[in-house]
Amino acid sequence: MTSPHREAIRTARSVVVKIGTTALTTPKGVFDASRLASLADAIQARMTAGSDVVIVSSGAIAAGIEPLRLSRRPTDLATKQAAASVGQVALVNAWSAAFDRYDRTVGQVLLSAHDISMRVQHTNAQRTLDRLRALHAVAIVNENDTVATNEIRFGDNDRLSALVAHLVGADALVLLSDIDGLYDSDPRKGNARYISEVTGIGDLDGVIAGGGSSLGTGGMASKLSSALLAADAGVPVLLAAAADAGAALADASVGTVFAPRPERMSSRRFWVRYAAESTGALMLDDGAVRAVVKQRRSLLPAGITDVSGRFHGGDVVELRGLDGTVVARGVVAYDATELATMVGRSTSDLPAEMRRPAVHADDLVAV
Repeated sequence: MTSPHREAIRTARSVVVKIGTTALTTPKGVFDASRLASLADAIQARMTAGSDVVIVSSGAIAAGIEPLRLSRRPTDLATKQAAASVGQVALVNAWSAAFDRYDRTVGQVLLSAHDISMRVQHTNAQRTLDRLRALHAVAIVNENDTVATNEIRFGDNDRLSALVAHLVGADALVLLSDIDGLYDSDPRKGNARYISEVTGIGDLDGVIAGGGSSLGTGGMASKLSSALLAADAGVPVLLAAAADAGAALADASVGTVFAPRPERMSSRRFWVRYAAESTGALMLDDGAVRAVVKQRRSLLPAGITDVSGRFHGGDVVELRGLDGTVVARGVVAYDATELATMVGRSTSDLPAEMRRPAVHADDLVAV
């Protein structure tokens, strides 16, 4: 019997397909446009079957190595950015040529973590992607490596693809790389157990996920984290090998499937929990932690023990317990300096204009 989650991916009308660097390069790390063309064929078949597809494509830095006559993938930030600058041109041209065979136009969308974290830019990116789809253009999304720094990287576009899947309201996310699914350890070392379906956190007991390759920056740890992020937001995920792209996109019969949460997370709650950049933290007493986490109630100043960071009303902040553990994230109603004067005070003791919750329950997401 076919898994209902595989069936959901097979019949999804809107799909985000993430393609890793290793799927677009030879074993020696040279960008290979013919591999990209083969993937475009599989994606075209899915679109012909009636699905909208947004592509999140890695490979810009790898595509810039040969034109710049570099001997290997650069390790310093400036050369990475230079390689990305050259490689992004080669990469989008390769996608354009591949889809031109099907009389399809492509559009490049470069995003940074900052674009996703800021609500206005987040909305603008959403509008651009939606409009490209409405105009029947194929959106090719990539991290803007030419301006990104190590501190704001997505991680080989794995996390970016999960964020984009929610951004465009996709019905499924397909992660294509050089591995055919999830194993409990490195399959290249032998005795690894294959996991065909992840329906809950218990299915990951004993799983050891490693880091990325010399060309990419993702690795299984990044893919697993991103798959769980998308699934938690309500998007089913398929992790498969790029070599199996045809089957992955046709009927989802290969790879590891991640079951989504039953109800889709709202766009605002998803942004608060996963996408927004926190600009400060509020420390809570035990009673406030229970109210926020267990009872889903608004956070009042009386339950706050300390304030840190420089933030303004409308910013996203972390809510931490007395031991420093992050228990929730939320949109704060006051500036840091204003809230510092309210710490531990009962609402009835505050002026009328300060009697709103510090973080309203509607703007709060437990983590």
